[in-house]
Amino acid sequence: MSKMTTKKHLVRALLDDGVMSKALFEEELQEQIDEFLKSKKEDNDDFFFAITEHDNHVAMLLIDGDDNVHVNEDARAVLRTFWQKPVYEHNMQILIPQMVDELSEGYYFVSGVKAQRKSD
Repeated sequence: MSKMTTKKHLVRALLDDGVMSKALFEEELQEQIDEFLKSKKEDNDDFFFAITEHDNHVAMLLIDGDDNVHVNEDARAVLRTFWQKPVYEHNMQILIPQMVDELSEGYYFVSGVKAQRKSD
């Protein structure tokens, strides 16, 4: 699949509130949850999310600060709440080209997120 097609599907799913695929989540991301949790804990991330795209479908997983797993539209909503609207859209505009590159190489796009802490 071309990078432009992949980008179109990611934009639709992540920025335009498109429907995500439960079947793709179950096929590709669900079995990786333990590894994703391990990575989140090892890196001391506040959130962790993973994205995959295949045959015009997108799936997303997000692990929140309490290690609850959120899937697809719920994962997107949690990340939007965490980042707030303008930051979410800005971050996705930056991340989508990176996602396209990773996905086109046959990898999942994964990212740990650390909350910005206010200093005393």
